[in-house]
Amino acid sequence: MKSKRPALPIGKGIGIGFYYAVLAAVSLLMLVPFLWMLSTSLKEPAKIFVFPPEFFPSSIRIENYTEVLENTPFHLFYWNSLYIAVLVTIGTIFFASLAGYAFARIPFKGRNLVFLILLSTMMIPNEVTSIPMFLFMRMLGFINTHVPLIVLPIFGAGGIFGIFVMRQFFLAIPKELEEAAMIDGCSRWRIYWSIMLPLARPAIATLTIFTFLTSWNDFYDPLIFLNDRELMTLPLALSLFTDEAGTAWHHLMSASVMATLPLLIVFFFAQKQFIEGVSMTGMKD
Repeated sequence: MKSKRPALPIGKGIGIGFYYAVLAAVSLLMLVPFLWMLSTSLKEPAKIFVFPPEFFPSSIRIENYTEVLENTPFHLFYWNSLYIAVLVTIGTIFFASLAGYAFARIPFKGRNLVFLILLSTMMIPNEVTSIPMFLFMRMLGFINTHVPLIVLPIFGAGGIFGIFVMRQFFLAIPKELEEAAMIDGCSRWRIYWSIMLPLARPAIATLTIFTFLTSWNDFYDPLIFLNDRELMTLPLALSLFTDEAGTAWHHLMSASVMATLPLLIVFFFAQKQFIEGVSMTGMKD
């Protein structure tokens, strides 16, 4: 026979209920901009700025989406953003996990000092290094290509953040697993690939979401390194809906909704590992 759970004290129950009510209210408040974007994307242009505002459009206009797809090479912008974000995410996870494992598990002289210097570079704003990076990429002939958008984030601040996340996670893994693998004759690479990476799935999920989100939403770097319209990524392409005549809000909101979908999909499939990774990162110095 199952034992009954002890009832919560009335005061504690009220406190928990109030806590969840506040969280629900904040969640709804954060959903309002997204729901307004979705609502505006389905409105007729003349009804976007009516007063009082219509949160639920009286007539749904799907043509806003079809006009975006017909009047712009939106599929090309989508592909540019998608493959750049995927390559940046894969490259960041691979190199950050390698470096994180080295900083966490391989003892070498000055390890903590090197790691501290590496972290300190994250305090340098992107605007400070943009001109030197532009001149360097121009010298290599990579201006107006996607190479700077792939290489620089992997080995820049995003990669350093990934090293920090992976190092902190690897530090929390018991050393006995590594010692047992060494006794069995495993090399450093085999330990990293066969033992550490499978255990680091929560940290990898966390890093995947952060890296994919940052790369997908990046506007500054494409603005600097790209010139041709066919090479544009989605954040830069969204600026095409604004010109001297004004902003086509119905088209801009429709394009923004379509640009947001991959982020929701990535978070939906990785949210469990993401929450676990955030909670476990930083458990040990």
